[in-house]
Amino acid sequence: MKRRPILPALAALVGLALLGLLVYGVSSQAPARTLDEDVKNHAYPLAPSATTALPVLVGAGHQSLSSYLGKVVVLNFWASWCEPCQLEAPLLNRAQHMLGGQTGTVLGVTYLDASSDSLGFVKRFHISYPNLRDTTGEFAHAYGTNQLPETFVLDRAGRIVAISRGEVNEAFLRSAITLAERS
Repeated sequence: MKRRPILPALAALVGLALLGLLVYGVSSQAPARTLDEDVKNHAYPLAPSATTALPVLVGAGHQSLSSYLGKVVVLNFWASWCEPCQLEAPLLNRAQHMLGGQTGTVLGVTYLDASSDSLGFVKRFHISYPNLRDTTGEFAHAYGTNQLPETFVLDRAGRIVAISRGEVNEAFLRSAITLAERS
């Protein structure tokens, strides 16, 4: 009876282990989409990390999403280099005027963008709504955000009632804001 060499079997086991690690690594890096599932099922989860204070883009200090409780919030993640973000900026400005500041606001959050580039974006597109800076990406990751733009519409209680993973359009904003105002 001939014995099989142990080296090929060991190499196969190591290969399988590496493949398993690769699969695990890829699957654990995928953005969390539990918020999307909850909104789809009309569960309307509370906005994550609402008390996290982020640096204000224009001006000094820090601000948190929870400071907007009682208002409808259109939370938009963007970056100056993002072409769809540039395309949706005028629409978000119109949404800010529609909300009127009293009943709600658009709240922009720059995602891993240089401050000077973000400030240039705000000036170039005449952004009229407040903007915060997510310098580490942790705030965006709490929303499962890793691509831009992404928008979350929150009702007055701070619950997410609508999500757009990609560039928003006028129809989405109108229906999402209406839903948030009724909640």
